[in-house]
Amino acid sequence: MPDDRHGRSTRLDAAARERGIDAPAGGRRDASPDDAGPRTARVPEPHVHDTFSVDGIDTKRREGLLEAVLLDRDGVSAASATRRNGTVGVHHDPDVSREELRDALEACGLVVAPGDAAFEVRRAAQFASARVAVAVLFGLMVATPYIAVLYPTRVEWLFYDPVTVQYLQSILDSNMATHFFVNLGSLSGIAFLVACGPMIKRSLAAAAAGEVTNESAFVAGVAALFGYSTLAAFTAFEGAVHYDLIAYAVVAVTLWNHFGVGASTPDTASVEDPTADGAADSSADAAEEEPVAMTDGGR
Repeated sequence: MPDDRHGRSTRLDAAARERGIDAPAGGRRDASPDDAGPRTARVPEPHVHDTFSVDGIDTKRREGLLEAVLLDRDGVSAASATRRNGTVGVHHDPDVSREELRDALEACGLVVAPGDAAFEVRRAAQFASARVAVAVLFGLMVATPYIAVLYPTRVEWLFYDPVTVQYLQSILDSNMATHFFVNLGSLSGIAFLVACGPMIKRSLAAAAAGEVTNESAFVAGVAALFGYSTLAAFTAFEGAVHYDLIAYAVVAVTLWNHFGVGASTPDTASVEDPTADGAADSSADAAEEEPVAMTDGGR
């Protein structure tokens, strides 16, 4: 079996062979067809937890192999690797230092981010996920009124009932249109500001430096379209209101930046979660047994 997707031997495979560890079946050492939830491992009460942000876990097989290599080390009671967000979590004896674990990961050919950088990466990933949610949800909230009301009045030949089209047009000609467009403008504006916030900041920085980038062109175009639509909706200026195009553009660019460019930010943390550790300690004291660690890598 080739050692990675390109058929090349890796330092992780070499480390596994040196320790006599076979490749885990199904990508993970403890994988099974009936595995429907997070894996658990018994962790001695004195053990601590460290999380690393790494680059180089590119297959399910490497996830399981890395976990097996870590668990084969003395003092390690649980390990979890996740390629989706580039994290490795390790429960270990306090005598095993974070630097030793970091050296072990680097010996397997992984690039390990510094602790501070890992925290920043995790926070950035959380905000990125939130921006995707805002873009999609607000985009749907803008698109629905357009599909239900505005599109039938603009493309009348697609609709068989002229009475319905006339009724929808009367709504747009009434005072209700003001409230209608206020909602659409607010939703599309919030989606643009929240989902494209980092792009807007970078565009302003580029403009201050006298540079023109693709992002600055996109931001300027969306801002101009928003201003045009606002004038058309709330003034005597004659024109079509295109808040829908703003929503579509924001959703498309946000999804592309998050999923399409292949550079999604790892979701990790450099410090242990005191709340989780406190809860585990309380549970251990109450039940007088070793705590159970969830080792699903944050999935």
